[in-house]
Amino acid sequence: MFGKSVVIGQYVPLDSAMHRLDPRSKIFFVALGIVTLFLVQSWLSFALLGGFFVLLVLLAHLPFQYVLKSLRPLWVLLALTLCLHVFFTPDDALVLFGFLRVSLGGLFKGLFIVARLVLLVVATTLLTLTTSPIELTDGIEGLLSPLKRWGFPAHELAMMMTIALRFIPTLLEEADRIMKAQMARGIDFESGGFMKRIRGLIPLLVPLFVSAFRRAEDLAVAMESRCYRGGIGRTRLRMLRFERRDYAFLSLSLLVFVLSLSLSWLTW
Repeated sequence: MFGKSVVIGQYVPLDSAMHRLDPRSKIFFVALGIVTLFLVQSWLSFALLGGFFVLLVLLAHLPFQYVLKSLRPLWVLLALTLCLHVFFTPDDALVLFGFLRVSLGGLFKGLFIVARLVLLVVATTLLTLTTSPIELTDGIEGLLSPLKRWGFPAHELAMMMTIALRFIPTLLEEADRIMKAQMARGIDFESGGFMKRIRGLIPLLVPLFVSAFRRAEDLAVAMESRCYRGGIGRTRLRMLRFERRDYAFLSLSLLVFVLSLSLSWLTW
């Protein structure tokens, strides 16, 4: 269950407090968390949010190592973000390396942005790890259902978003298999200049696109063979309904988010 190398978009079926929550409450939590993470401006607020996310990981019965594996595809982005702030922030230079200058203010800004991105990934990963694709689709459609009266395709949009999210780990694993197969045939993806590396990706991208289109066609045929006609007349095995635990979870989340914003405004 926890042996998969790709975590983004995966669902781990467990019996935990987070898994039993209504998917709409978890979507609300992620949306409010993203807004809060972009508004807070202090390390104390980040510490409070990080502690809250750790508590949720414990409630979900998920190993911390497995959750942190979701950061692997982003390590290049995190390292690049930190380096850009450290070397190109106009501040007093702490250390000089030729034309590069390491600034203490840039270091703190870079670590601040990296911490924000890490918490964003952890929050969204909690949603996908504790919510099945069907529940996620029903939750998104339930939140968008008030727009149906104006002709908004809530069901179709929710289905597209869920399928796209579900295909992320599949495509990443497929790309990893294709790359290993090409490397076994002697293709080098790492040596050479920039243009050579770009050309070296062609043997990877072409079969990956072919595989993606083939999977999309198989999925369309499977849906048509099951007489899928969108959300019209569709019934559900489990109707979504807010319970006490959902209200308690949203109240606690809102309290933590408001407290983190208050700490940020007081210390800014």
